[in-house]
Amino acid sequence: MLKKLQEIAYQAGQAIMEIYNSEDFNVEVKGDGSPLTRADKAAHLVIVEGLEKHFPEIPVLSEEGKNIPYETRRSWRTFFLVDPLDGTKEFIKRNGEFTVNIALIEEGNPIAGVVYAPVLGTMYAAEIDAFGHWQLETSNQQPGTRNRKPETSEQKPANRNQKPHRVVASRSHNNELTEAFIEEKRKEFGAVEIVPMGSSLKICLVAEGKADVYPRLGPTMEWDTAAAHAIALAAGCTVLEYKSNTPL
Repeated sequence: MLKKLQEIAYQAGQAIMEIYNSEDFNVEVKGDGSPLTRADKAAHLVIVEGLEKHFPEIPVLSEEGKNIPYETRRSWRTFFLVDPLDGTKEFIKRNGEFTVNIALIEEGNPIAGVVYAPVLGTMYAAEIDAFGHWQLETSNQQPGTRNRKPETSEQKPANRNQKPHRVVASRSHNNELTEAFIEEKRKEFGAVEIVPMGSSLKICLVAEGKADVYPRLGPTMEWDTAAAHAIALAAGCTVLEYKSNTPL
């Protein structure tokens, strides 16, 4: 399944790149004030078509197809959770920090996830194998090429604590709570380095060991976090609710 999800994410990324390299994104504003482009819609269609073709027995909930009534989806125990283009603001800015997110959810938990950044050419993929163990791969090329395992939290250099504590911060969604969180880290660790990044790549940077923590202290949606949540779990990281400090 994971290889097929990687292929679908890659195809969606190519559909996004056709529009990314064009002159007109056709930007709309949704009811919550967030932007929507024709790239979001194109990626949504590619992903839903691919998932329904290869996994017809598993329902799909996508950010751009979220009009499925709650009474229908509340009984789903296994389903795909999709953000066709995570980081639309970064897409519009043309900074490349946006991703395709596809997650498989079972009983409220991500059990597989693919995060693909088409401009960067980077794909993260993770799943729980038949023995209940997480497997994680990253690739700087398209699916089907040799993959490498990222540096996980257990593989960080022994002198990591001597370096600045690296905090990933959103390029578009920082607030006073986040600033207070960073200040607490300064008190705890002394030197703090801020790593600005867009989309679900923030979680993936922590999973790779390139950052220590990512605070998201504001509204977010499940399709924003689900795929990268799987990547983080596979890397041995924890994803916690801020106030309760319990697993998300």
